[in-house]
Amino acid sequence: MTMPISRFPVPELSALPDDIREKILAVQEKAGFVPNFFLTLAYWPDEFRAFFAYHDALMLKKTGNLSKADREMIVTATSAKNNCLYCVVAHGAILRIYSKNALVADQVAVNHLKADITPREKAMLDFAIKVCLDSQAVGDRDYEVLRQYSFDDEDIWDIAAITAFFGLSNRMANVISMRPNEEFFLMGRSPR
Repeated sequence: MTMPISRFPVPELSALPDDIREKILAVQEKAGFVPNFFLTLAYWPDEFRAFFAYHDALMLKKTGNLSKADREMIVTATSAKNNCLYCVVAHGAILRIYSKNALVADQVAVNHLKADITPREKAMLDFAIKVCLDSQAVGDRDYEVLRQYSFDDEDIWDIAAITAFFGLSNRMANVISMRPNEEFFLMGRSPR
């Protein structure tokens, strides 16, 4: 039995505004498939545009000291804390590619404290998870720890912003029962 990708309708590509259809087709060309999140969110064109404008500002940023793998590691770890199946699977797949490590995404999703990551990455994820679960408790000591690992104000802002933004994404994906694409499960893994 094929499960629906969402509790909400998924529009046909041909029915979408040109700018949204072009963005989805560009992703399809690059990835080889259309992630279900794009299709589901396309039902609300204004929200699609706003979501991806902020997504791209955070995740495709050219400044700061966070790598693409760092950004995906933050999303994977905090999405796991929010119990978001879609984002753990989707961003874990992207993390496997950016980190060139097929195990790290699974390790980070289960328990970053036991993962094969650097002390810098652990400090970054400790902070992200605190922002995710207990943001009102963030204080001077948290900033001091991050600065010991050469994170500057822009980096700290980005860690918090990525965590907060994907908190929204996690909650929406959970509320609408969004299913991850099967293609994500194979990304960044060696064929056997």
